[in-house]
Amino acid sequence: MRTTTLLIDLDGVIRLWSKDYSALEQAHDLLVGSILHVAFESVLLDRVVTGRITDFAWRHEISRRLAAANPSSRAQEAVLAWSASAGEVNHAVLSLTVRARKHCVVGLVTNATDRLATDLARLGVAEHFDFVVNSSEVGCAKPSPEIFKRALAIAAARPEEALFVDDTLGHVAAAESLGIRSHHFKTADGLENFMRPFGVVERTS
Repeated sequence: MRTTTLLIDLDGVIRLWSKDYSALEQAHDLLVGSILHVAFESVLLDRVVTGRITDFAWRHEISRRLAAANPSSRAQEAVLAWSASAGEVNHAVLSLTVRARKHCVVGLVTNATDRLATDLARLGVAEHFDFVVNSSEVGCAKPSPEIFKRALAIAAARPEEALFVDDTLGHVAAAESLGIRSHHFKTADGLENFMRPFGVVERTS
């Protein structure tokens, strides 16, 4: 069956983030590792990526929790500095996405906050997707089946006509359970090897 749709994750695939904020934390009298520990606490993260709180409220809560745990720190300034970046583009993966779009519809399916549109514009990648499914807009996040169903409906594709790419194994398993052929992303070369048999990328000379 012809592959008509590529559904691809953003963070950890097309967009890369630093995992080391130790210098920033030390400069603001915070414990090393504390920003990510607080920011990605599961309950708080779920609230922001499903749209129950805004990105602004999420970052404010991170500041509040860090300040409460470290009263002598400059938590607010640290979170402002941490928030300034929009990440970095993984150009090898973006190139594959651009190539795939010559052969199929490409949709971004991401667990993100309401800052997503601004970030995509800053990164200069928004134009490379036919559509975007943002969890905070639709009210459900991967690995919920509903977010994949929403993406398939937008693409007018059946599960067996779609490919899905994500760096989180649980999200890959969720897509596969719906009949979507999926790839656990690790490297751009591995992704290209996955995509090529489905005819969505051609060999380059």
